[in-house]
Amino acid sequence: MTRNQLTRRLFAQTALTVPLFAQRPVPESPPVQLPPAVAALKSRRAEARPFAPAEFEARMERARQLMTDNKIDAICVAGGTTLRYFANLRWGNSERLFAYVIPRKGQPFFISPSFEEERAREQAGQDVKIWTWQEDQDPYALLGEGLRGLGLSSATIGMEEKVVFAFSDGLSRSNPGFKITSATPITAGCRARKSPAELALMKLANSVTLEAYRAAWQSVQEGMNNREFASLIEAGMSRQGFPGGVSVQVGEWSALPHGSARPQPIREGTIVMMDDGCTVEGYQSDITRTVVLGKPTDKMRQVWEIVLKAQSAALAAAKPGVPCEAVDAAARKVIEDAGYGPGYQYFTHRVGHGIGMDGHEWPYLVKGNKTPIQTGMTFSDEPGIYIRGEFGVRHEDCMFITEAGAELFTPQPSSIGTI
Repeated sequence: MTRNQLTRRLFAQTALTVPLFAQRPVPESPPVQLPPAVAALKSRRAEARPFAPAEFEARMERARQLMTDNKIDAICVAGGTTLRYFANLRWGNSERLFAYVIPRKGQPFFISPSFEEERAREQAGQDVKIWTWQEDQDPYALLGEGLRGLGLSSATIGMEEKVVFAFSDGLSRSNPGFKITSATPITAGCRARKSPAELALMKLANSVTLEAYRAAWQSVQEGMNNREFASLIEAGMSRQGFPGGVSVQVGEWSALPHGSARPQPIREGTIVMMDDGCTVEGYQSDITRTVVLGKPTDKMRQVWEIVLKAQSAALAAAKPGVPCEAVDAAARKVIEDAGYGPGYQYFTHRVGHGIGMDGHEWPYLVKGNKTPIQTGMTFSDEPGIYIRGEFGVRHEDCMFITEAGAELFTPQPSSIGTI
């Protein structure tokens, strides 16, 4: 693919952002012919297996056990990934209360605007209990009525951390007998430990991402900019049947962990850092590869090797029972011992985050987090060294915890010139 072809494609993607009052005709862009390595990627959608009903039943039982352990009578979640996790329901948030209430005892129920009931039942099923409210009614009083109907007149209610403050405050104001607390011990307690079915989806997501990276890197041409190269990666994910996105940073901009928005040309001898992933049935991947087009400098190669050793040290440290902070410390020691310290001077961020339905979720591999690692947990493993004004290097693969230790979903790179 020529650079001009990629530029036309990117123009077509952004053309609809031109204000309507400009009254400029939008030229039609001819179909873009993908480079052979990207075009050769095949759909892998058939590999994404849907969850059996037993999966959701197990999640509900786990939540109820954790509610008992934490002396919480019910939890309340709004739109977002936790709602999808428990109810397999996709729903956004607005100023109107739409909530899912899971009691420790009794059947879960929904609180929904009346005009949304049919849409809610379309996803949740016809047999679920949905309390509906009209526009001039108080939905928080209705939520309280639903809880009292389960015998919870002075209950402790856990609010999922992403429930907006207005919803939590409204429930508290309309139901002064309730105690509002955090539901994170329940929601994180469930979501942080993945089932075999969840791990299978995450493994697929990471594999798809890595294959897209490899195909795009085989197709890179000097003179492309970072956005054009990113579009090849995203096309590679799409060819395999899944949506995704990627941030590509080049040269000195790779020294900023999350980069810059400006166009950056890819030249011979420059660092190219690609980071992000795709989504498979709601589950995320997150991979970073740092490569060089052509011949790297000795310093680039040295830093690349140090970061790879740090990633391996974090992987070796991640075992059941080990506190999360110990994994960060293991990677940081390698980097500091190599002269790139102290603290966050060059390795400017934590070594990893939990990952699953959200790209970043509990728990976090960072100094001060003494949460013990458990089997089934999944994390990014992503140490880096960032030398401002020169370049940055980060290696990132996601790992899952077994009884024996940690394993990566994807193999580590073998050299600075390969994915």
